[in-house]
Amino acid sequence: MNTLVSVCISPSGTGDELSREVAQVIKIIRESGLKNRTNSMFTEIEGPWDDVMKVVKDAAFVLAEKGIRTGVVLKADIRPGFTDMMTSKVAKINCILEEADAHEK
Repeated sequence: MNTLVSVCISPSGTGDELSREVAQVIKIIRESGLKNRTNSMFTEIEGPWDDVMKVVKDAAFVLAEKGIRTGVVLKADIRPGFTDMMTSKVAKINCILEEADAHEK
């Protein structure tokens, strides 16, 4: 079943700058082969439920297995019959906003 998740996997207790640890997490996600997109606070991953959950687990455990305390915040959108939700949801909103702008002029 196609699933879109927004996940934040964050290390704690390792100092003030955590970019190297976060990069390890993102590397696992990007190498998964699943569609993904990272912004400053979350990473979206889209694909079959089991595949997405495996990537989330692998990405979180890359830190936890090194003894780093790891927090995970996850939101999932399971929508049977839909694919490419990561881009199509945003495209729909952009279309509505463009139509509203055209009507205002």
